Amino acid sequence: MSIANTAAQAMLSDALLRDSNGDNCIRHLELDLPLDKVIKFVSVGLPLLLVSMAFAREISIGPQISCFPPNNFTIKQAAYVDTYCWDCLMHHEFDTDGNFEERSLWVHKMFPYSLLVMAMMMYLPALIWRYLAVPSLTSDLFFIIDELDKSYNRSVRLAQSILDLKQHSENPLAKRKRYFEYPLLERYMQCKHGSYFLVSMLFLRGFLLLTFMSASCLYLIYFHLSAFLQDEFSCFVRTGLLRDQPWVPELVQCKMTGLLVFQVISVANGAVYVLLAPIVLFSLLRLFCWDTTFLSLYEVLPGLGLMSSQKLGCPLNDLNVLLLFLRANVAQLRSYSRLRAVWPGRTAKPLR
Repeated sequence: MSIANTAAQAMLSDALLRDSNGDNCIRHLELDLPLDKVIKFVSVGLPLLLVSMAFAREISIGPQISCFPPNNFTIKQAAYVDTYCWDCLMHHEFDTDGNFEERSLWVHKMFPYSLLVMAMMMYLPALIWRYLAVPSLTSDLFFIIDELDKSYNRSVRLAQSILDLKQHSENPLAKRKRYFEYPLLERYMQCKHGSYFLVSMLFLRGFLLLTFMSASCLYLIYFHLSAFLQDEFSCFVRTGLLRDQPWVPELVQCKMTGLLVFQVISVANGAVYVLLAPIVLFSLLRLFCWDTTFLSLYEVLPGLGLMSSQKLGCPLNDLNVLLLFLRANVAQLRSYSRLRAVWPGRTAKPLR
C-alpha cells in the first residue's frame, strides 16, 4: 500500500502547475475573437490594398486621361491640355435647348482618397474596442485564467491531503482542509452575469461596422454609378488667357484611360462589403447563445460549480462574452490541457 501511495503522491506532485510569469500571459492574450480578426483584416485591409493599387497606377502613369487636341497644337500644348483637363475633370455639353451644361467627374480623382477614408472608418470600431473595452477585458481574463489554474492546483493538493490522511490511518473528515471555503471565482462570474459593458461594446462595434459598410456601399452606388460607364468627356479649355484666342477650340474630347481599373476596384470593394455584412451579423448573433462547453471541463473539480449552480438565463451579458474569449485564449490555460487529457470525453452539461 505504501508503494501505491508513494506513486500516487509522485503523480499528484507532477500534476501541480508551476508558477508562471503573469506579464508573459498578458502579452499573449487574444483580445479579439477569431471571427472579429477576419472582419477587421478584410474590411480595413481591402481598401488599403486597393488604394495602393490606385496610387501606384497614378504615380507610374500620370494623368488617367488622354485628350485629342487639334492638329495645330504643339506637344507642349497637348500636354498642357491633358494636365488641365485632368485637374478640372468637368464634362461640358449642350442640352437640347442649346444651353451650356457642366458635370463634375471628380469622383475619379478622389477615388483613392475615398478608399483611404473607408479604411479609416472601418478601423474606427476596432480602435474604440481597443481603448474602451480591452483594458477591462484584459483584467477579467487574467483573473479568471489565474483562478482556474489555482482551482486546479487546489484540487490536486486536496487529493494529496486525502492520501496523507489515509496513509496515517486517519479519518479524512477528521482533518478539515477547507480549500474551497471562499468561492471567489464563482462570485466573480455571478457578478459578470449581471454586467453588460463588454457585450454592449461588442454590439457597438458590430453596429458601427454595419453602418460604415452600408455608407460605403451607398457612396459607391450614388457617386460612382453616374461615372461608371462614361469613358469620354468634353473638356472646356478656352479659359484664362486663352479665352479670346480664336484658334483654340472651346471643347476638347478626352478619354478616361483608367476607367477599367476604376470599375474593377469599385465592384470589388462593394461586393466584398456586401458579402462581409452577413458575417458581421453572425458575429453578433452568436452572443444570443450560451457556449459552456469550455468551462464544463472544470466542473469535475471539487467545489467548483461555475455553471451547474445557477440558471444561466439570457446570454446577453459579460459572462457570455468572457466565455467566448476564454475559448480563444485556451492556450493560456495550462490546467485545461491536463484536465482534457484526464477527461477527454467530457461534454457540456445541458443548460437549465
